[in-house]
Amino acid sequence: MGRLLKFLIYLAILAFIAVVAYAYLGPWFGSDFSPPQTEIREPVTLDAN
Repeated sequence: MGRLLKFLIYLAILAFIAVVAYAYLGPWFGSDFSPPQTEIREPVTLDAN
């Protein structure tokens, strides 16, 4: 049981490192993580008495 737990911890650490590496290296490989840069305007009606 201890070996399984240790394996899962190592796997979680490797997955975290892989996600961080993908976040930093993704734009070099064609992945774009930036949000769309468009301005959105919507009229708001305030109902104040």
